[in-house]
Amino acid sequence: MSEIKERIENIEKETQESHFWDDKARAQDMIKELNELKDKLSGLGKYDKGGALLTLFSGAGGDDAEDWTKILFDMYSKYIEKKGWSLRIIHKHETERGGYKNITFEVLGNGAYGNLKREQGVHRLVRISPFSAKKLRHTSFALLEVVPIIVDKGDLDIPEKDIRYEFARSSGAGGQNVNKRETAVRVVHIPTKLAVHCETERSQAQNKERALGMLRAKVYKLIEDEKDKEMALMKISKEVSPEWGSQIRSYVFHPYKLVKDHRTGVEERDVDKVLEGELDDFIEAELDLGTGN
Repeated sequence: MSEIKERIENIEKETQESHFWDDKARAQDMIKELNELKDKLSGLGKYDKGGALLTLFSGAGGDDAEDWTKILFDMYSKYIEKKGWSLRIIHKHETERGGYKNITFEVLGNGAYGNLKREQGVHRLVRISPFSAKKLRHTSFALLEVVPIIVDKGDLDIPEKDIRYEFARSSGAGGQNVNKRETAVRVVHIPTKLAVHCETERSQAQNKERALGMLRAKVYKLIEDEKDKEMALMKISKEVSPEWGSQIRSYVFHPYKLVKDHRTGVEERDVDKVLEGELDDFIEAELDLGTGN
């Protein structure tokens, strides 16, 4: 941190020099570096101010886990709305009971990724199962993955030989797909086996372009986290199984009501309030934990 502070001081001194703007390109590069260093000093990452791409996966628990994934999606949707951000579904695998096996959605807004990135992990639910005729208590799990939206393609160039494309008809209700062309695109990064699916755009070319951007974000996040072994967040979809013992937060509906974050210790007994998107207490505590405050 001392090196960062020293570099900030040196750049700020140089900006005060009368000749600073003589070389406009160099001056702009230095201003950009200064802003990035200040963000780093405050605990902000390169993409924290930008958008985020979230994917929810149902884990152990069958119908209950798929229903729980839907509940979590609704919770985050309400939080996103409260923040004044926008949400767009990129791909979803909906079940006959209305739950989700998985759903991917884009969140655009100032600070979206910085606020949501530590929500990544396994979320555990304990409740009386609405799918159990005997009204038994059931534990379900869902996994949330969060990656930044990368605008600058220059941050990561994936060689074509490392990419596999798969095409299919876009999903939808009933028989609406019969006459649809194969516009949905699945892109796989062969070395890491990371994959993304996009079907929201009107053409295959547009879905392909968006899917490549999503894949680039996942691979970029994996590489960045490899540089920082203490974070180890991105590998979660490959290494952390959404089941007992790996949860970051528990939501208990029965025999008592309590939402507890296992990393920060923050608790809230008003479960309905949390499901309505009131997540600020949890997220602010996570941000403090991440910056060491």
